[in-house]
Amino acid sequence: MPACVESMYYVSNEANGRFVPWHGLGTPVEEAPTSKDAIIMAGLDWNVDQRPIYDAFGKEIPKYKANTRDKDNKVLGIVTDKYKIVQNVEAFEFTDSLINDGSITYETAGSLRDGKTIWLLAKLPEQKILNDDLDPYVCFANTHDGTGSIKVCVTPVRVVCQNTLNFALDGAKRSWSTKHMGDMKSKLEEARITLGLANKYVDMLKQEANVLSNKKITDAEVEAVFDSIYPIDVDKDSERKKENIKYLKDAFFKCYAMPDISQYRGTVWGVLNAATDLAAHVAPNRLTQNYQENNWGRIMSGHPFVDAIYNKVA
Repeated sequence: MPACVESMYYVSNEANGRFVPWHGLGTPVEEAPTSKDAIIMAGLDWNVDQRPIYDAFGKEIPKYKANTRDKDNKVLGIVTDKYKIVQNVEAFEFTDSLINDGSITYETAGSLRDGKTIWLLAKLPEQKILNDDLDPYVCFANTHDGTGSIKVCVTPVRVVCQNTLNFALDGAKRSWSTKHMGDMKSKLEEARITLGLANKYVDMLKQEANVLSNKKITDAEVEAVFDSIYPIDVDKDSERKKENIKYLKDAFFKCYAMPDISQYRGTVWGVLNAATDLAAHVAPNRLTQNYQENNWGRIMSGHPFVDAIYNKVA
């Protein structure tokens, strides 16, 4: 099952007030002339040290270190001694050449999980997709807890509804990453080249939109797709699970009925936009403190519900 159904879901009634998933999570950095300035503006101008780890008897544990934030001595992760730290300032400085040549502009920077992941969002020039304005973004993320890597991902946003169109297209990468090992300088140089794939991804997304907007699908077929992703075992599943899946299903079809999707109703493109709307703008009835940043992390990586729908209908 691609997404949790252990809590109730609702659809916001602010149909014209939907925001991008990172709204309120980061700090606007549009005025930053360099990535270093952006990081300072966002309060990310701290470093990570690798410090020894000791057991209960005071003996140092070999081959492992604690990645520790210098400003408050917070441990961000336990890593092996092969792990190479990439400081916040170092992680994104290769993007400055793209700012200088006008390819992108910095937009927002922030952190997730109390600094374990930091990110910088940049915006490419606005484009058109079908009849809609499209804002392509590129997100650069770096982690300090040993669970991830330096990652670059393309995040196109349909302006009219703020839906993030993150689909796993064949033949066009939407993300790239490198591990914290080896020669990081050369690997970061690869990221500069990878940014050229952003335009390729957007071009292929346009082609895909043209195809899928002409691919018809009935409401009954849409319902069958949803049911295949969230099947219910009448005999074994709890009443709570059945009820939550029903609420999620209702929320999905409310998204599908939104006015900004009406022109694509009855097409696969319309179904995919409903899926992205659900992923970005439908929240649990009982919100956890970290819900928004966790959901933004899922969207950056490729939301499991959106991926499941795409694989079923595209």
